[in-house]
Amino acid sequence: MGLSFYTFVLFFLSLYVHFSYVNSRSLNDISLAPSLAPEAAITPEVQSSTSRVFDVRSFGAVGDGVTDDTQGFKMAWDSACDSDELGTLLVPKHYTFLIQSTIFTGSCGNGIVFQIDGTIMAPDGPSVWPKGTSMRQWLVFYRVNGMSLQGGGVIDGRGEKWWDLPCKPHKGPHGTTLPGPCDSPVAIRFFMSTNVTVKGLKVKNSPQFNFRFDGCHGVHIDSLNIKAPSLSPNTDGIHIENTNDVKIYNSLISNGDDCVSIGAGSYNVDIKNITCGPSHGISIGSLGMKNTRACVSNITVMDSFIKHSDNGVRIKTWQGGLGSVSQVKFINIHMDTVRNPIMIDQYYCQTKGLCPNQTSAVRIHDITYEKITGTYDYRTPPMHLGCSDSVPCTNLTFSDIELMPSQGQNMLTPFCWNAYGDLQTLTIPPVFCLLGGNPESIAETDVSQC
Repeated sequence: MGLSFYTFVLFFLSLYVHFSYVNSRSLNDISLAPSLAPEAAITPEVQSSTSRVFDVRSFGAVGDGVTDDTQGFKMAWDSACDSDELGTLLVPKHYTFLIQSTIFTGSCGNGIVFQIDGTIMAPDGPSVWPKGTSMRQWLVFYRVNGMSLQGGGVIDGRGEKWWDLPCKPHKGPHGTTLPGPCDSPVAIRFFMSTNVTVKGLKVKNSPQFNFRFDGCHGVHIDSLNIKAPSLSPNTDGIHIENTNDVKIYNSLISNGDDCVSIGAGSYNVDIKNITCGPSHGISIGSLGMKNTRACVSNITVMDSFIKHSDNGVRIKTWQGGLGSVSQVKFINIHMDTVRNPIMIDQYYCQTKGLCPNQTSAVRIHDITYEKITGTYDYRTPPMHLGCSDSVPCTNLTFSDIELMPSQGQNMLTPFCWNAYGDLQTLTIPPVFCLLGGNPESIAETDVSQC
């Protein structure tokens, strides 16, 4: 491919940064792209018997944890991507590879397997991050189709020096947050990709989000182990945005923010058998920031365990937004010492007291809570349903709720504001504040238009 295609990729990504925090990149950091857009690909499972292996060491990667192995990975990717049969890029056991911020482009017509059996390691903090490269992303997969990122190896984001920047929450003198550049890289990002599988990996100490999926379709995540300290800022485990047909199964996530966060434009998401915490729980949102429209639907979270976390299952929206959250089910989730096990917050504000009151809101309706059990942190009520003054939450359904205080015998009363729904069984504690039936009217400008 010639320079014109590289120019197209850089220009497209630079436009996207305004909306989703992605910077344009230098030409040398983008691997060769064999085509402009993903085409239908045979999945790795079908073609595994005819896979051709491309060991990164055969392309100059050393794996001593000191040498910059970026170029070897880019060359191995391009060769595997161009292969006439399914290509497997192999990161072998017993080696540690230092990789700079890099974009791997698709589509790789026969699919590709990125097999990590060893360790991939990021540069050690902002002071050694290469000048002229994006400080908002580390490993990016752009327009790939039929890809599997898998293995028993480790992806190490080496995030501690990023978390300790004085502009991070409570890192400045006397617990303050100082101004200044505060970008930190997402560890692994899939952008405009389809039929993606991520399986079996250990990811630790990401500088910011561990995984982010933007504009993707058909994502299957299974058996991940994601770990970061509980006070590491913004280290969401898995974040999806404008992404649909997602399965997140059988994973352990312990971090400093949401285990899973679901952003605007996402639908058909199935989350099952997740062990989450310490963390900020599993969240839909935040949505509707700066009066934007956000549409999220058909989300199921079930058979999961949330422990020692700031929140359990949460929906959070800003005042002034538009759109809707609908057809959401939280089923069979056990809580262990969780603050706010069940939470709807339509007054979300990162700086309390500084967000103006507004009448419009993202509408929240058709939400099911079934078999939510366990213990809550006695400092906060087990249920907080704070809905918009002008756009009430409607058709909230509760059954088999049993939440007890983790300490003492005093059971806190649930909080409700403008929340309408139905108690299908007796709940512990009782939700006397839930309003029955439906509100008389909802302002037309706030009604879902998704």
